[in-house]
Parts: sequence; C-alpha cells; structure tokens
Amino acid sequence: MADVTASGPVPPSSSPQRPPWTVRLVASPAFQKWAARFPLTRRQVRRDGEAMFDLVAGFCHAQILQALVSFDIPDMLLEAELSPEKLAQRCRVPLPRMEVLFQGGAALGLLKRRRNGCIGLTTRGAALAGVPGLQGMIKHHDVLYRDLADPVAFFRGETSTELAHFWPYVFGAGSAEDPSVAQTYSQLMSDSQGLVAQDTLATVSFKGVSHLIDVGGGTGAFLAAAAEEHPHLQMTLFDLPAVVPGATERFANSGISDRVRIIPGSFRDSPLPQGADMISLVRVLYDHADETVSQLLSAVFAALPAGGRLLISEPMTGGSRPERAGDAYFALYCMAMRTGRARSAQQIGTLLTAAGFRNIQSPKARRPFVTSVVTAVKPS
Repeated sequence: MADVTASGPVPPSSSPQRPPWTVRLVASPAFQKWAARFPLTRRQVRRDGEAMFDLVAGFCHAQILQALVSFDIPDMLLEAELSPEKLAQRCRVPLPRMEVLFQGGAALGLLKRRRNGCIGLTTRGAALAGVPGLQGMIKHHDVLYRDLADPVAFFRGETSTELAHFWPYVFGAGSAEDPSVAQTYSQLMSDSQGLVAQDTLATVSFKGVSHLIDVGGGTGAFLAAAAEEHPHLQMTLFDLPAVVPGATERFANSGISDRVRIIPGSFRDSPLPQGADMISLVRVLYDHADETVSQLLSAVFAALPAGGRLLISEPMTGGSRPERAGDAYFALYCMAMRTGRARSAQQIGTLLTAAGFRNIQSPKARRPFVTSVVTAVKPS
C-alpha cells in the first residue's frame, strides 16, 4: 500500500535539453532500415511498428466500436447469432458495408464468423454487451469526438465543448433542478457504478466501520453494494434533491431502506451530515476544480470524528508514471467537461494533507481503468 503524501515529482529544468542519443538513433531512417533486417532487433521493430500503427488507426477503431454499439449489434448477437444478411437488414446497412463493419469488429476481437456463416460474439464482445454502463458510455462518445475534432484548439483551450453541457449536473445544485438532467447523469453513472463498487469494496477494509456516509452518491449504487457486502453497516446518502426518488426506489428494491438515511443537499451549499466513522467520495473529486475539492475535503474533515476515515474512489492519472486510462482518456474527458480534472494519487494526497488528513494511503488498484482508491484518516 503506497504512501501518497508526497507532492509529486520535482518539475524539470525549463532549459531546453538535447534528446538522449538512443532517441536520436532510433529516429534515424537508416537505423530503422537496418534494425528491421537485423535478426536480434527485427522482432522488436515489428512490435513497435504494430503498436505505432494502432495509435495511428485508433480513431477508426473507435468508430467501428461506436457503430457496433449504436446499431445495438452486441445486444442483438447476445440474443441470437445472425447471418450477415439478417444483420444488415436489421441495421438497414447495405450488405457490403456490413461486411466491412463485421471484418473490423472481428479484427478488434469483438466478433467472429461461425462455421455456419453466422456472426457471433467473442468473449470480449460478450463483455462489451454485458458490462453495465459500458455501451452507454460509448454511445455518448460522439459528443467527445466532436469536442476533440480540432485537438490543437482543444488543448489550447479555444473550443466551447459540448461535453460541458452534457453534464450540467456538476455545476451545482441549481443546475440539477430539472429531474431529467439529473436522471441522464445519474443513470449513466449508476450503470457503471457496479464495477467501481466491486473493486472499491474489494480494495478497502471496512473493519471497525459502523456508519458510512456517501457524499455525492447519486441514486445509491455504491451504498447498495456496500450494504450487501457488510450486512451490519448503517448508511447515509447525501446528494442533490433531484436524485432522491431514484435512491429511494433503489434502497426499497434492495430491502435496505431501514438501514439507509437519505439527506438531500449540496456539499457546495450545505454542511455535511455528521455521525459516521467513514465518509466516501466515489467518483466525485474529478468532477470539480481544485478550489471546490479543497472546500469539500475540509468539510469532510470537519464532519468526521477523530480517527474517522475518508475513502476516495475514482479514475486517477499515473503521476510520474503515466498510464492509458487516467492520462490518455479521463484527463481529456475532464478537460472537455471544463469543470474538474483527473488527478494522480499524489495530487489527491497533497490536497488531503492540506485539509488536515494523515495516514494517506493508495492501495494497489485491481483495475486502474475502472477505479483507483485513496484512503485517509482524521488524526485523533
């Protein structure tokens, strides 16, 4: 379990530095030509070349995925394997183009042609159909693609992104007065919350915890999972009034209404409930700017008793060791949302230290592309 109280890597010198000789050598066309032929290096050259082509072709891969999901092909094939002709007819796509889409999906490991000629799902394709929220996330990527259509303008901050309007829920209580707006956000988040809850609960010990408050918990997916895992746990949900009906229904359907108290409110405007020995923030911090996060962490610190624990679970960047999920997806997604940002465990640790927390730890994530965890304790 890593200590994340450090503030992160020391910023490098601002003076220009010549690239290492190895980088200059590998960039040489003459070296590439030689290495592609030399027996000891040609296999590595091929692997690097394939990886580079995957980066170049990544947009087309994403569009194949988008098309498969938009046509509901994974769900169709989960019910029954279909011939290309039948699939083309259902999707209203000319057969030659459906063949191209099938071949692309097969190349990505999602589809497979059976011996009888029908198209079916691979195990990876079945996971695409079965993982809650995954297809919903992919379907709304058309918004993100438009925001990234001009990446130069995007990174310069010169674009007005659509994604910022897709998630108005994060701008505060006033922006969530329309129940349909809150429902759009909460449903997509709730659908994918199962995996997040699963990994979080498997990573963090709840020993000694009798009362958990989930701040910003939406319709209560995380608390429902925690209730099943820990039958004696008492719980409180604190979130905006617009999500209360969905949470009430979920808790009733789960048979845990007598164990959960729902308190409507906004952590921007209202003090947090007290009386818990653990507070959870599940996919909350990365929706907000540092100033808002600092205020929230101070409010959590004030609400906890001495020795109380804080649990943070959300996608995180890799910090000094960049990784794909956090640094090449969630970081861009948050930039397009224009309200928050993906942070490393070390950056979160710095904010926690400033709020007064100690014993800040980051257990090894089971699946960083699902979620990572940071825990902290209010000193006695």
